[in-house]
Amino acid sequence: MNRLKKHLVQIVLGLLLALVFLGHAGRFYQIPLVNVLDAFIYDTRLRLTMPGGVDDRVVILDIDEKSLAEGGRWPWSRDKMAALVDRLFDQYGVAVLGFDVVFAEPDESSGLRSLEGLARKELKDDAGYQNVLKGLRSSLDFDRRFAESMAKRPVVLGYYFTNLSGALTSGQLPAPTLPAGTFSNRHLALTTWNGYGANLPEYQRNAASAGHFVPLVDFDGISRRVPMLVEYQGAYYESLSLAMVRLLLGMPAVTPGYANEGSSAGSGYAGLEWFDLKTERGTLRVPVDEAAATLIPYRGRQGSFQYLSIADALHGRLPVDALKGKIVLVGTTTPGLMDLRATPVATTYPGVEIHANLIAGMLNGSIKLKPAYVLGAEVLMVVVTGLLLALLLPLFSPMRASLLSGVVLLLVSALNFSLWNAGLVLPLASTLLLILGLYALSMSWGYFVESRSKRQFTELFGQYVPPELVDEMARDPERYSMEGCNQELTVLFSDVRSFTTISEGLDPKELTQLMNEYLGAMTAVVRSNRGTLDKYIGDAIMAFWGAPVSDPEHARHAVQAALDMQRELRKLDEPFKARGWPLLHIGVGINTGTMTVGDMGSPVRKAYTVMGDAVNLASRLEGITKQYGVGIVVGEATRLQLKDVVVFRELDRVRVKGKDEPVGIYEPLGFVGEVGKEAQEALKLWHQALRLYRAQDWDQADVQLYNLSRMEPDCYLYQLYATRIAHCRQHSPGADWDGVTTFETK
Repeated sequence: MNRLKKHLVQIVLGLLLALVFLGHAGRFYQIPLVNVLDAFIYDTRLRLTMPGGVDDRVVILDIDEKSLAEGGRWPWSRDKMAALVDRLFDQYGVAVLGFDVVFAEPDESSGLRSLEGLARKELKDDAGYQNVLKGLRSSLDFDRRFAESMAKRPVVLGYYFTNLSGALTSGQLPAPTLPAGTFSNRHLALTTWNGYGANLPEYQRNAASAGHFVPLVDFDGISRRVPMLVEYQGAYYESLSLAMVRLLLGMPAVTPGYANEGSSAGSGYAGLEWFDLKTERGTLRVPVDEAAATLIPYRGRQGSFQYLSIADALHGRLPVDALKGKIVLVGTTTPGLMDLRATPVATTYPGVEIHANLIAGMLNGSIKLKPAYVLGAEVLMVVVTGLLLALLLPLFSPMRASLLSGVVLLLVSALNFSLWNAGLVLPLASTLLLILGLYALSMSWGYFVESRSKRQFTELFGQYVPPELVDEMARDPERYSMEGCNQELTVLFSDVRSFTTISEGLDPKELTQLMNEYLGAMTAVVRSNRGTLDKYIGDAIMAFWGAPVSDPEHARHAVQAALDMQRELRKLDEPFKARGWPLLHIGVGINTGTMTVGDMGSPVRKAYTVMGDAVNLASRLEGITKQYGVGIVVGEATRLQLKDVVVFRELDRVRVKGKDEPVGIYEPLGFVGEVGKEAQEALKLWHQALRLYRAQDWDQADVQLYNLSRMEPDCYLYQLYATRIAHCRQHSPGADWDGVTTFETK
């Protein structure tokens, strides 16, 4: 819960972003970028999954350049078209013939109209002329010949609807496929037109059927759908492809199919999802969307159906098997005849092949379904992914956030693609953009907001705390503060012995180099042991453990740092000798206790530091290291925390300046397991000597010290206590002596 509160602003922004895409998915408004991406994804999926190959059930008779060169400009005379229809059915035996062209005007190429004008005027009294004209009329009436060639044959004419201003109409429409009022109780989004361009009434009366052939053009100019039914003056008219399939199947009725068939028609919910064509052999189902439009099931690029020259068919130059029993479409690929469309598979694609794809798709049952409920599915996908990522991404590290976003992206895409393969088209762009948007928000927030606070945090603590601890703190900076508080910590002071003498023997440049190398080496030791560098005080170093990063082993790490500092200092001996510099010796004082830690100072200058009696004692302990001839002195509290892990030599009980209570002081010899057997034996003898000393058994204490001095002749500690015993023999401390050494100076 605390983590959610911490990232509340980012979570709210993520939910608002999800709400934006939810509005698009719910159709409250449209985001153009989402529509563009959805169209791109649809086209890509389509191209990747097209079956390819050539479907030989549908043949296109192409009004190609060869045909125009041979037969003249289009439109051809109707006697040629009549001859074509006769040959296609009588010689080739085609199953169904459809025209992706309009025959909107009478054919006057025979001259019949001019001859009849003469018969009505100049030659109306010439009986011979009238008799000859009467005999020629039937052979010269090309429109009648063409109409008669279509009679009682499975011929489907094509026509178009328009919404041009003025509601222009020409020709005769076929009878509507569904009468007005069919969808009166349902709120459909069918395409509605106010004008049309159809065929001559004589042609329409003789043709078996007719269908409109203009596909829908999406916002980007691409044709992806064809309306199976459109509305004109309340009635509903079928497409060319649907009309040809119905004619092939024996003209079954078109039965609308709804997703809510169990409810009443007056429910108001459209739910239109398909049209059923019921025949004796079964039911052919044609999927449609909310606009009664069908997605064009492109088989492949241009040439997925056999193209034959219409001139070769007209003159009988084709083998019978090329057309026998085939569904034949008459159309054009010639650019000058203006029937080229922009499609997902090509920027210029013959409109006639669009109808061929639809016919084949209906017969195959391969048309994709995009029902009304995909709206709810898209909304659900946006809600689920939006909530999931908006709540989780702020809580994750950049690596985990990237992994989660990638996994969700792959899962959503895989689900969408599997539904596509199952025949269901589900919009994907809104969900993809939401995932990418939430991921970008998470990364941007992390970089511009959290990284900024982390950089500030690093700048704040980086000068005190080792980089690895800063990184650890930066993962959750709100856990750390520079405000003052009381904590149990361990503090360390170190100082260079005889620094004044050393500084006087070196020129400023050399002294600077020496101190830089020394302080650099000692600082590295402090940091490697998770210490916080407090400050440099001339040649002295102050550091502490346990803040700002909590460290349950702060005492252990401080003692380890002190031992490492002594070892690291000896590594500097050789390079210092080589430069003619003096060898350095340091004293280290360590103490553990409750102290105040925080950002302290004045408005002019502040520092993250520690204060308190425990800190002062550590400073005093560093000062008395030289009194005992040892490199490290730790206080009683530090020893108590480490008595089972570090081997200590008790040095004394002292009363330092500024404190009335005496404290035990100890020298760490090393960690358990690191101290040799001889050193442990010497330690036992020393502790015996110390007890004898405190018991004022001067003789026995002196004997122990003598034995220890033979083992370690250079040990100043033994010499110190031998001198004290000699003094006590001459000046008895008295029976009430507590064995405490009092220091009057710092």
